[in-house]
Amino acid sequence: MCEQNLKLGVHVSISGSIDMAVDRAVERNCTTFQIFTRNPRGWKFKQLSNDEAKNFIDKLATSGIDPAVAHMPYLPNLASPKKSVYAVSLKTLIAELDRCGRLEIPYLVTHLGSHLGRGMEVGFERIIDACNVALSKVKNNVMLLLENTAGTKNSMGSSFEDIRRIIGNIGARERVGVCFDTCHGFAAGYDLRNAEAVQKTLEAFDKVLGLRLLKAIHINDSKGKLGSHADRHEHIGMGFIGDEGFRAILHHQSLKDLPFILETPIDNRRDDRGNLRKVRGLA
Repeated sequence: MCEQNLKLGVHVSISGSIDMAVDRAVERNCTTFQIFTRNPRGWKFKQLSNDEAKNFIDKLATSGIDPAVAHMPYLPNLASPKKSVYAVSLKTLIAELDRCGRLEIPYLVTHLGSHLGRGMEVGFERIIDACNVALSKVKNNVMLLLENTAGTKNSMGSSFEDIRRIIGNIGARERVGVCFDTCHGFAAGYDLRNAEAVQKTLEAFDKVLGLRLLKAIHINDSKGKLGSHADRHEHIGMGFIGDEGFRAILHHQSLKDLPFILETPIDNRRDDRGNLRKVRGLA
């Protein structure tokens, strides 16, 4: 992949005002980026004003960055068997789809949650219901991207087959896609360490889901070994996927037009800018 054609960015803060996220992405020379549309650590949030939405849209248009991606907050659990948690999680999903529409953000990424020991069938039922209800209530063009998981205890969506089952039961299928997280995929057992492994994993994705459903990549190395089920992100090239794996991912023809978004750590070894430079070098 030619570096100047690479859609690459990081998750940026909306601190101060939501339009400042665009400024932060521009400062880092991002060509895509991801945000939370509000505080991700609480249930309560204030409504977006018309001015806030307009300022974000105007700045984004001027920046030339495309696409912007939003991520669901941390607390919702769409697979929860607990009625109160499920209800507020569904309410949040509906609100986030609406907020993305108002901000003209085309993609909303969501984790699929945990069945909390009640079993996969309960989890599937909850997630499918939540997606169908939310997409029927929010009439816009925002696409909901289901993110694969590392396969930690009781989590949903670590296999391509699990994601296919969910998407296959959603009525508004044209509004559902997939965000593939490289760390999660590797931890779940999908090898990405070299060109051959990347090819096999993408062939499996295409066979089960169809590559047309793949809309975004969370590009993260893994602190855990292949199949470890450890959701622990690492700096690019410092984990078990390594340089060779990411070089193969970045040069794969099937992925060349997709947004790559870093969710790597910030510590004394490297920051966001360092990981951006690393990926650009590999590209």
